Amino acid sequence: MRRLRDSRALPGFVLGGLCLAYAAGAAAGWGSRQLSAFMGDFGLAAAALAAALSCLVYGCTVGGHARPAWLLFGLSSLMVAFGNGTWGWYELVVRIPLPRGSLAEYAFLLFAPLAITGVLVLAQHPRTAAGWLCLMLDGWLIAGSLFTLSWSLALGRIAAGEDGSPLRLALNLAYPVLDILLVSLVVGLRFGGRDGNRAAVHTAMLALAVTVTCDALFTSPELHNTYHSGELLDAGWFSGSLLLAWAPWSPRWRRPLREHPSAGGLPHRRVATTFSVLTPYAAAAVCTAGILYNALGGRELDRVVAAAACTVGLALILRQGVMLLDNLSLAQELAHKEAHFRSLVQGSSDVIMIAGANGVLSYVSPAALGVYGRDPEELVGGNLLDLVHPEDVGRVLSEVRRYLARARLASHRSPGTAEPSARVECRISSGAGEWLHVESTVSRHRDGLLLNSRDVTERVMLQAQLQHNAFHDPLTDLPNRALFTQRLRAALGSRGQQGETGAGIAVLFLDLDGFKAVNDTAGHQVGDELLVQAARRLQGAVRCGDTVARFGGDEFAALVCGPLGRLQVQELAERLRLALSEPYWIGGAELGVAASIGIAFGSPERGPAADPRVAADELMRNADLAMYRAKSEGKGRVVLYTPAMRADLERRTELEERLRLAVREGGFTLLHQPVVDLGSGAVTGVEAQARWRSVGGLLLTPAEFLRSTEHGDAATRFSRWLVLEAVSAAVERRGLPGRGRGAPVPVPVAVRLSVERLCSPGLYETVAAALRDSGLPADELVIEVARMGPDSLADELGRRLSALRGLGVSTWLAGYGAGGGSLGALARLPLDGLKLDRTLVQELGESPLSRTLAGHALRLGRDLGMATAAEGVDLPRQVSALQELGCGQAQGSAFAPPLDEPRLRRALAHRGYPLPVQAGPLPARRPYPPATGSTRTSGRTGGRTDVTPGRGAHHEGGSDLPERRAATGPSGGPHGETVVPPA
Repeated sequence: MRRLRDSRALPGFVLGGLCLAYAAGAAAGWGSRQLSAFMGDFGLAAAALAAALSCLVYGCTVGGHARPAWLLFGLSSLMVAFGNGTWGWYELVVRIPLPRGSLAEYAFLLFAPLAITGVLVLAQHPRTAAGWLCLMLDGWLIAGSLFTLSWSLALGRIAAGEDGSPLRLALNLAYPVLDILLVSLVVGLRFGGRDGNRAAVHTAMLALAVTVTCDALFTSPELHNTYHSGELLDAGWFSGSLLLAWAPWSPRWRRPLREHPSAGGLPHRRVATTFSVLTPYAAAAVCTAGILYNALGGRELDRVVAAAACTVGLALILRQGVMLLDNLSLAQELAHKEAHFRSLVQGSSDVIMIAGANGVLSYVSPAALGVYGRDPEELVGGNLLDLVHPEDVGRVLSEVRRYLARARLASHRSPGTAEPSARVECRISSGAGEWLHVESTVSRHRDGLLLNSRDVTERVMLQAQLQHNAFHDPLTDLPNRALFTQRLRAALGSRGQQGETGAGIAVLFLDLDGFKAVNDTAGHQVGDELLVQAARRLQGAVRCGDTVARFGGDEFAALVCGPLGRLQVQELAERLRLALSEPYWIGGAELGVAASIGIAFGSPERGPAADPRVAADELMRNADLAMYRAKSEGKGRVVLYTPAMRADLERRTELEERLRLAVREGGFTLLHQPVVDLGSGAVTGVEAQARWRSVGGLLLTPAEFLRSTEHGDAATRFSRWLVLEAVSAAVERRGLPGRGRGAPVPVPVAVRLSVERLCSPGLYETVAAALRDSGLPADELVIEVARMGPDSLADELGRRLSALRGLGVSTWLAGYGAGGGSLGALARLPLDGLKLDRTLVQELGESPLSRTLAGHALRLGRDLGMATAAEGVDLPRQVSALQELGCGQAQGSAFAPPLDEPRLRRALAHRGYPLPVQAGPLPARRPYPPATGSTRTSGRTGGRTDVTPGRGAHHEGGSDLPERRAATGPSGGPHGETVVPPA
């Protein structure tokens, strides 16, 4: 910044150096008369030409109201350049003295009118008639006084000694008269840079003043008769021209704003400066000096001097009268404004007080009676601090001292700008003995302070209530999650500062079991009352220093701090569980809920350097995990958090993320396992099974990985992909051109979904959209229910299966014989067939018990009018046993493992597999029954039958049926994946 200021000031230093060099040369006579004449003529012409070009260029390039003034200044300087150039032509080229009546004289004469016009353009014009009158009077006072003095000193002798024509007399008197007028305008008028370039205007006025002063000196007979070009007087004209050349480009600066912001941009009176006030009187003194010069010199009183002096005196009297009238108007206006502001102060609802430097009140507005309940007259003379609450005195003094220091610094840095103010809040004693919350705006007033105070008690109470509501539950008035987290972080932070490990901090998460049933049966109002009673029981069961909070719904939390061991915390949790499990009497009815509680303790490994925010969040997550583990283990119990819970959650999260990524990036592929009719060996259908494509290109059967698809958004994405891919593959097989006996036969494709996926929203729409968009006949799609779900979902499952059958889709129950579900629910479900689970088939050839169970299950299916099938048929003896038990269809490694698309098409082209020789006749069987209906739907899918770990399938696609056993071996991946080479 300093370097920038120095670069701006550099041209000024250069111009100053030129002026000093010219003055030094003129004082030394330039060394020769020829050089002196050259510098006195052409040097001045060059300086004036530079001023002309500078002003003209600035006026042409810069707009604004000052543009005509700079153009006029340029023209006036051009006249001076022309005059000096003409003078030099005669003196140095023609080598004759300047003739009288030459063009140079008229050029010099035009300088003053053009400059006067430019000055008038730049001047600030009065806004009122009185202002114009004062301006004219001041102008005449200055011009008349200068004229009187000039006439007494030189003009009178010039006029008396001029015996030529009147034109010559006019020309001789025009120079000084116009210069006097120009000086009067420069001195008497006020100039301002409305465009912000005040320095340019002031520099131009200084340049004109220097030029006119030199003209006045040249007019005197003593200097005029002895003048020759190149003498010291030319240095003044040279400096004036260079100043005018530099004026437009001088550094800009702005005066600080002195207008108070309350003026609102309205017209205001111009404040007169000391110079403008004293200028008329100084002019009158100059006029008096001219008269005294004549009188003391023994000369007769000149009529011109007498007339001019009389007019100056008359103008001074008129000017004084105008000033008196203006002062009277100002006094009236001041009184009016004082009354106006007094009425504003007295009518204001805020209390306005003025305190001295010692704190003594010198003024208190009448509003104090209504706000403070105190008589203002009683407060005047008292100390302000006596009204302030003792606890707030120190803070108030500190705020005031800080404000005063800031105000002094601001006034020192930016003088003339509006001073800052400060806001101070404190409690003030009222007349009724209460403490009122008061907000005061403090500003400086002379040697003291001005305070504008208002009662903000209601606002403070409202803010306190809002803050309480923000950190407390509106129903139970317990702390909410935000306040609980804040207190937990504070407790962990204080333990860390004391060097403790945090083992004395425990967080308990509580959830009311069965609360939803209370809401559904008794209503939400009864549920709210139950929550209020539960909150009271929790508060009564914990210690005074512990925190009980409600997080929302039926979830509560407790923060236990202190020297308590794990056993004591467990006992406290058990007391809380028992207290919450006791019966609730609401509205004359007895209601009951239980409580599941999870406990997490502060980790000693973190130490005092741990971040309280991170530690608090982790502690709450751990307690939440323990609570959900308590609910999953049967509810109504207390569970302590263990690191294994976190590891299990992270593992499930990782699996879900891997599944989401595999679905999005095509990491899954479909294999199909043929379903074979046990009577003829014909392929009656295929079951779509998903495989995970590993990085090495192998297809893995991730049992645990696929189990993670039963819940969450990942399950929805995977199920949708499974349905769409199965339908798309079936359509592609149907579209293959026929090749006679070698063409694949279209068979139904089965997609296995869990009960939760079938009952999820959108499954029906997904299936219908897949059938509609692909054109696959509905009777070639089979939806298998992966085992029976809980009885609570039986009704919803029945509705979903009925809707699918309405589309023409067949519905089967897979995994029968494993899992839950009642026989009554099985009888009500709209199923076309059931498929035995592999657990009943594995020991079918060796165990009579397994044979008996499988036979009863198959007989139940036939009695219910369903087709029967079995999965996991890996050995020929299992095939024979199923044939003997009357099973209709089977799938497993005994026929073919899950096949990729090329091998599946070859298997379908063969149309069947050989069967073992039957020991006797078999009962009638039927394949996947064709379903009826043509309605189309769509929906979300999910889940598939878990492949039993350790029982991988052999991928051998031949038609022979050798006896083979399931391949066993260690798992091939980090999550129990079994490697299945591509078929």
